[in-house]
Amino acid sequence: MPALIAGTYANEGGAGLYTLAPAGAGWRVAAPAPLTGISFGVTHGAHRYLAKEQAKGRLIVTDRNARVLADVPSGGDDPCHVAIAPDARALAVANYSSGTVSVWPLGRDGRPGTPTVRQQHGTGPHTDRQAGPHAHWVGFTRDARRLHTVDLGADTVFAYDMAGAVPGEPRVAWRAPAGAGPRHLAHHPRLPVAYVVTELGNTLVALDAHADGTFTTRTTQSLLPAGFAGASFAAHLRLDARGRRLYASNRGHDSIAVFDLAADGTPRLIQHIASGGHWPRFFLLLEDRARCLVANERSGTVAVFRILPDGRLAATGQVLAVPGVVFLDRA
Repeated sequence: MPALIAGTYANEGGAGLYTLAPAGAGWRVAAPAPLTGISFGVTHGAHRYLAKEQAKGRLIVTDRNARVLADVPSGGDDPCHVAIAPDARALAVANYSSGTVSVWPLGRDGRPGTPTVRQQHGTGPHTDRQAGPHAHWVGFTRDARRLHTVDLGADTVFAYDMAGAVPGEPRVAWRAPAGAGPRHLAHHPRLPVAYVVTELGNTLVALDAHADGTFTTRTTQSLLPAGFAGASFAAHLRLDARGRRLYASNRGHDSIAVFDLAADGTPRLIQHIASGGHWPRFFLLLEDRARCLVANERSGTVAVFRILPDGRLAATGQVLAVPGVVFLDRA
């Protein structure tokens, strides 16, 4: 099994950036590097780009051994998502609490230059969660000519036209239903289709993606089973490499929802499976090892699942103790 890293929240007991070391057919938790509050990150080549989620957030660049190479302001408060352009010329960060999006040029040495910071705008009907913009996800198109951001507070997906590593002004690419609180977006690997999970609406929305960077709604369906009446908040979503299955996590219902994707990309629910802990904020698909690891934040556990040949998940029984875990990646 590959070595992994796990980012954690200090206020929930996390002591830093943990290593999950291979151990037989699974993993063991090794001592953490003292990088606290790491809520998301991406890796490119020898470099790892990490969001340190705090007021006056930080973007931390490390090597593969967690040695810090750069530590710079993230351009806002509570950065929670990071994306690198396919051509590796730019890096974007979503700053949740300030509703700002920051884009850095990346040098040939992988280090960030001077960022451009854009302020998003908008509110929603849930005044406790949507009193202002809350950028929650960023992602570049395959040709690196456009950046999309998902804003939970504004009920909006924004598009930025890129001039090299400089984003233009934000424009509306899609409006979610009022109060839905869109959180994360994923593109189909082959089709002009995208998918959004709404944190407050607990829905999976399939979108037709257009050449101008806008989207239109195709289908909307619940992420929760019929009859469930408790509080729950959707979190992460991911497609498999072939674009045949889609996975999404439900915090509160504490489950992973699995969808079959038809030839045209339309999703159909095929499974709910318990997440193996409480509050599944993130999960990592390791398709080459037929494993899915779920980061259950509030129980401080990483639950290991097998990915079955039909894409459904099955519990392995292995559960690792990682306090405050919110993010996983290959080491």
